[in-house]
Formats: sequence, C-alpha cells, structure tokens
Amino acid sequence: MGWRAFGAALVAVIVVSAGAASAAEPVHVSQGDLQGVTAGAVESFKGVPFAAPPVGDLRWRPPAAAPSWTGVRSADAFGPACLQIARGRFADSAMSEDCLTLNVWRPAGAAVGAKLPVMVWIYGGAFIQGASAFPFYDGTHFADRGVILVSLNYRLGRFGFFAHPALDAGTGPIANYGLMDQIAALKWVQANIAAFGGDPANVTVFGESAGAISVNYLMTSPAARGLFAKAIAESGFGRASPRPLKGDRGAEGFGQAFAEAHGIKGAAAAAAAALRALPADALNTTFGGLGDPALPNPILDGQIIVESVAQAFGRGAEAHVPYLEGGNSYEASLTPQVADNPGPVIARAGDPAQVEALYGNAPAPEVARELTTDALITEPDRLLARDMTRQGLPVWVYHFSYVATVLRPNAYGAAHGSEIPFVFDNLHDQALTFGGREIPAATPDDHAIATAMHAYWVAFAKTGDPGAAGGPAWPRYTLTGDPLLQFGEEGIAVRTDFEKPRLDLLEADQHRAGAP
Repeated sequence: MGWRAFGAALVAVIVVSAGAASAAEPVHVSQGDLQGVTAGAVESFKGVPFAAPPVGDLRWRPPAAAPSWTGVRSADAFGPACLQIARGRFADSAMSEDCLTLNVWRPAGAAVGAKLPVMVWIYGGAFIQGASAFPFYDGTHFADRGVILVSLNYRLGRFGFFAHPALDAGTGPIANYGLMDQIAALKWVQANIAAFGGDPANVTVFGESAGAISVNYLMTSPAARGLFAKAIAESGFGRASPRPLKGDRGAEGFGQAFAEAHGIKGAAAAAAAALRALPADALNTTFGGLGDPALPNPILDGQIIVESVAQAFGRGAEAHVPYLEGGNSYEASLTPQVADNPGPVIARAGDPAQVEALYGNAPAPEVARELTTDALITEPDRLLARDMTRQGLPVWVYHFSYVATVLRPNAYGAAHGSEIPFVFDNLHDQALTFGGREIPAATPDDHAIATAMHAYWVAFAKTGDPGAAGGPAWPRYTLTGDPLLQFGEEGIAVRTDFEKPRLDLLEADQHRAGAP
C-alpha cells in the first residue's frame, strides 16, 4: 500500500467515524473566499496558498505575497509536497517546486471572534523530505477538542537551504528559504486565522525532528518574534549548530561546488540567473546519509539565524514564551550503525569503563545506542530547560519510551518520530503497510497513551500549562530535581533527576569541547 492508499485508508476511518463529508460554508481570507469540507464536527481547508509559487525568478528568494483569486476557491485537497528525493513514505505523493500551501482543521461552524487556540505543525524529515499531507498529521482530533490545527509545507533540500555568492548579494535575508517559508506561514496565520475562529494571540508552534529544530530556530530568530505565543519541540537536537555561511565547509562553498558542477562559475548576476534557470531535477539529486557534509540544513545567515540555539538560550535571547520539549528512548534509530562499532562511540564520551558503568554495564551495542540517544536529544533538552528556568520562564519536559504493544518484542525503545501518532491521537485499529513497513493495529493500551498524550498537548495549547489536562500531574521543570513526565509502558509518571549521572557526563564532555 503506497502513501495515497494509506492516506485514503486513514481518512476513510476518520470520515466513517465522523459522518459523511459535505461542503463547508466559505471562509473569507485576505486572498479571497475558501470552501473546505465538513466531516462530522470538523471542517478542513486544504491546499491554501500562503505565498507565491517559489519558481522561476522567485527561486531562492524570500517568499513573496500569496496570490489572490476571484470567486470561491475549493480547499478540499492537499497541495503537492515540496520537491524532494522520493524515499519510502513519500515515494507516491505528488511533488512540485510550487508547493507553499497550508491546511486548516477547525471545529465545524467556529465563528469569527471565537478566539479558539491555534496550533501550527512543522514536519520533520532532515530538511530534505516531508509533507504536511502525511496522514499521521491529520488535525481532526485537535479540532474535535476545540483547537484549530494548521499544517504547512516549506521548501526542502537545495530549494530550501542553499547559499551562493551570486544569490547572497543585497540586504534581504538569504539561504534559509525553508525557514522563511515557515515564518511566512505564521504571518499568514496572524493575518487570517481569526476568520476561522482562531485567536492570533494564542498560537502554539510545534514540530518534530527537523520541524522541532525549526521551532527552536524560530524561538531564537528575530524575524519570527511575536508570531507565536507558545512552542513545542519534539526531538529538537538542542545542541545542533547551523552551518556557517562562509569559510571552510561553509554553505557558500558547497553552493559554488554545486554550481560549477553544472558549468556555472563566478558570482555575478548572470550566475544567479543561470542557477535559477536550472531544471528542478538538477537540484533534486540524491544526498548521502545524515553525515554527508553537503546535506542541506539551516545556515548561519545573520538575519534569520544569528547564532546557535544553545547560544541564544544560554544568554536569554530566545522568545520568552512557555516551552514544552522532549524526546524518545531510542533516538539512535536515526543512526543504528552505532551499534555495529560501539567502541569509538563509547570512547568519545570518556573513559570506557566509567561510561559503561554509568550505563549499567550493559552490552556495548546497547550502551552505544543509549549514549547516542542521550547525546542527540536527552542532554540537550536538559540544557535548554535549565537555561530557560534560570530566566524564570515556564518549561515542561517529557520522555517518551512507550513502544506500541505489537512492536515490543523486536524494539530497542521508542524510535525517533514514533510519538507523532500518539500526539495527534491518530492511531488506527487495523494493520497497514506504509513506506515498506508494517504499521500494527493499535491496542487499548496504545490508545490510552495516545488519548492522554494528545490531551496534554491540547491543554498546553489552550492554557500554556500541559498539567491542565487532568491526568497525572506534569510539574513545571525546576533546577532542583530536573522533573519530567515519562510516557512509558508502565504508564505515565513523573521522573526526577532523570538519568542524571549519564547526562552530567555528557554535559562535562560538551564543556571540555567548548560548548555552552
């Protein structure tokens, strides 16, 4: 079953449970009138342009104003995914360089002035793949619970994160076009969400992996200030640093190498025109793995990104808004090869005997997996939480270790991204094959965790305090005890001093390396 078939199956489940779909009453936004679809108690508006198509002369430019239309525009289908290398779950989806659309789910009939809380979702995918139409991102259940859910597309790969001296002249922002798209979508939300019954003063931006990294950069970007009131980062890689624009291994150097490989030299306007004239397929070429130095990712451009996330949080330069963050117990699923040669991984953290003792003298492959998870996500989360707490700002931290019941016999832990269907409460009751993987049917225990986790996210969006969900109390993070809420197979419980000796070791290692 491919992406479209999987999406159709999930939508069928939602529509059957919610009632037959019908046309919704038009909503007037700044560009014109939109007509979405009503299914039961939820209305959806899909494929809504929030910026001009970034094609032709608009390639590698900040997003331009969204086009207007006359009459009523149908908003009953997702727009195409942004152009990307077709891999796994997105191999069957429609893709285009013209992709800057967003989607809105709201309670049916929500009136202008209702001031419902708004959540804006940013997908992950290592900044080279992803789409807002991914079925697990369906916002029906958020809307069921009185939250307006917005999801958006943003430029990926070389289309979204690219620098070259010929493109970088002038005074406007450069290089981070994917982040600029996210900012443009947030501005569209500020200008238009009231028409759907939303409150532009109560917007929560949230995302996972590259989406969570994006959230953290939005927290620190002067260009995004004031566009959201709360933020959630799921697996946000808080110690990740942007690529320098210039110098050794700088983004412009990689851009020049790419241009020269296509016969384009120099830094004059003619070179910029030649780059923009390249066929899209020339830009959409395969990259290596996560360690590929040419892999497009956020760039230290000086306007959108002015410093690393850890630096900004460390000096209090992030947005002073309620913040929720966390990660999963097997984030090393991103780099499973660490278990094949665990010795160097362990040695990089310190004396191997000491490291292995802190990890319970488990077999070396298991130590390498847990150590990698801690280094990528768990310890950086603690760093950011401590920085914000020292500034008197509200932070909540979670640890997701729940593995779906059917998957437990062969799982090392909760894999990277596995919390998403729980957050959206989009588990399903029948087994499906998706992206070459078997998605098991959810059990009652799985659904119970999903219902609870979803409720915490909804409570945070509504009140700024996830503890208002009514489940086990979720304490605000404090420097004393480092409390977090664990979503595990034994249930939901508060943990204090979570893996403190292990995280202290990694923090000391970062300090020795000169990190914040």
